[in-house]
Amino acid sequence: MSTKRDYYEILGVAKGSSADDIKKAYRKVAMQFHPDRNPGDKAAEEKFKEAAEAYEVLSDADKRARYDRYGHAGVSGNGRGNGPNMEDIFSQFGDIFGDDLFGSFFGGGRRGGGGSRSRGVRGSNLRVKIKLNYEEIAKGVQKNIKVKKYVTCNTCTGSGAKDKSSVQTCSTCGGSGQVRKVTSTFLGQMQTVTTCPTCNGEGSTITAKCSVCKGEGRVYGEETVTIDIPAGVQEGMQLSVGGRGNAGERGGAAGDLIILIEEEQHPELHRDGLNVAFELHISFADAVFGMNAEVPTIDGKAKIKIPPGTQSGKIFRLKGKGFPGVNSYEKGDQLIHVNVWTPQHVTPEEKAILEKLGDSPNFQPKPDKNERSFFDKVREMFS
Repeated sequence: MSTKRDYYEILGVAKGSSADDIKKAYRKVAMQFHPDRNPGDKAAEEKFKEAAEAYEVLSDADKRARYDRYGHAGVSGNGRGNGPNMEDIFSQFGDIFGDDLFGSFFGGGRRGGGGSRSRGVRGSNLRVKIKLNYEEIAKGVQKNIKVKKYVTCNTCTGSGAKDKSSVQTCSTCGGSGQVRKVTSTFLGQMQTVTTCPTCNGEGSTITAKCSVCKGEGRVYGEETVTIDIPAGVQEGMQLSVGGRGNAGERGGAAGDLIILIEEEQHPELHRDGLNVAFELHISFADAVFGMNAEVPTIDGKAKIKIPPGTQSGKIFRLKGKGFPGVNSYEKGDQLIHVNVWTPQHVTPEEKAILEKLGDSPNFQPKPDKNERSFFDKVREMFS
């Protein structure tokens, strides 16, 4: 069960708020708890990070849709684990507030290494499919999967440079990643801040490229990723593992790994939301005299008692034997639908016995007035 606060509550907006309203709300909260305005205040710093994590999800239409449907489980994984780091936040911060406003309030450009802009180009997201059986879905599971993707170059550790001496501070911007220009207008002097055209905002230039990655800082390879899948996921649900997609270029942040859930069909059970259903076929004699039956469940076998006189279509319920809800204490049931098997071929002797039984008043149909209708049973199944 996740202990994270609701993202809409963090930003102080309603669930149906527009993208503009969410952006405005984030600006307000981020300005309030910005570390430069609250030096040494750890609580404010945590709220600043919390707001950035909420905005990262709610500003992305795909992530927001998954969050609205599945809660934190739909957008969480064990990649970054605690949401975006401070470098990611400040990189995002400049895009939200604008470089001029950011600099005028806090005395600098976006933070990165030594006050410079974030280095490199962010890697792209990856999508993979994972097939789970009913037991894995019911209990949750940890999966180790091999993903073919761009990984950080080990030779240059992602810098793209041949060696440390090949990385030079940009002479145009002095390592800030930005250039400032002061112009005179009829209102007085106006200062503008733009991305440095020489280093593209990275604050440094490479004089000799790495021979392995050719200056990209990444190579195509394979990585084993460990994924914690919560209990109760469903077919078509997507989970996001932050920072485990393609590595970025020249030290840029990695993309996310999107996990698409597929369900492996059970040979005997059928899923219906949180409930699981089983068709139990019994003989006419068993329906008359009653019996003890063993039925399959998600996690093994269970014994149930079929009372004498059970009618075909009777539904028995095993409480709590279904699937759990994602991020909730709700749990479904197992529904056992009884079907009385009618023989298709009988011997002459059996036919004679059945004809004799058919004349008995006890074997004539007598609908029970207290018996619920078919529609009542269906309503119960889905209640």
